[in-house]
Amino acid sequence: MKINKTIKILVFITLFALVIISCNKNEINPDNLSNGKSTAVFNSDLTYGTVVDRDGNEYKTIVIGTQTWMAENLRTTMYNDGSDIPLVTDNTEWSVLTTPAYCNYNNSTNLDTIGTYGRLYNGYAVSKDICPTGWHVPNGDDWAILMQSLTSEEFAGGKMKEAGTTHWYDPNYYANNESGFTALPAGWRVGGFFDYIGINTMFWSSEVDDFYDDVLFSKHLSYAWGECMESSADLKQGNSVRCVKD
Repeated sequence: MKINKTIKILVFITLFALVIISCNKNEINPDNLSNGKSTAVFNSDLTYGTVVDRDGNEYKTIVIGTQTWMAENLRTTMYNDGSDIPLVTDNTEWSVLTTPAYCNYNNSTNLDTIGTYGRLYNGYAVSKDICPTGWHVPNGDDWAILMQSLTSEEFAGGKMKEAGTTHWYDPNYYANNESGFTALPAGWRVGGFFDYIGINTMFWSSEVDDFYDDVLFSKHLSYAWGECMESSADLKQGNSVRCVKD
C-alpha cells in the first residue's frame, strides 16, 4: 500500500510539473511574437549587415548610396527606453486612438508572418524613439536622399521592391530589388480594418504635413507600378516602419 501511495504521489507531481511547463510554453511571448523566420527574398548579389532592436529582434541592413537602411520591416514591441508600445487588436479601439499603438496584420500570431512582414504602427508611435539605438524613423530629407540614390521616385519603387511574386501580387511591375531594400507588401490598417497585403505597402516618414497636424507623410509602393509615391496618412493609420542609420 505504501508503494502504491508513493507511486501515486510521484505520478501526481510529474503531471503537475508537465502542466506548469505546458502553460509556460504557451505564455512565453504573448505580446512579442516576432521571432519567426523571414521568408523575404533578399538580393543575393549584395552584402547585408545586421542590427538588433530593444526587443532583441535582428534585422538585415543594407547600404544604399550614403545611407544605411533596415532591409526588413520593424517588429519591435518596445521603445528604446524599454517601455512597452501598446498592442491594440480591436478595430473600434484602434480607429479612435490618439496615443501610440502597434498591431500585427489581421492580428496574426503566426511567427513567420510577423517575421516576414513586421508589424504595423500608428503615427503616434513613430513620433517616439521606436528604432534601435543609433537609428531613427526617416524624415523627408532621408527619403529624398534615398530617392536620389535610386535615380528618382519614378524608378525607385522597382529598385526597392522584393523581386518576383513570392509575396507581391502578379505582375509586380519593374521589381528587381536592385537596391537590396527588399520592400514587401505588408498592407496597412485604416479605420481599424486591415487591407492590401500582397498589393501595397506604406512606410512612415516622421515629417509632419504643413497643413494638417494629424497627418504624416509616407512612401507608397504597389505591385501595379514601379514608382515610390509620396502619400500622406492620418496618425490613426497603421503603416510599416523602416529605420535609417543616424
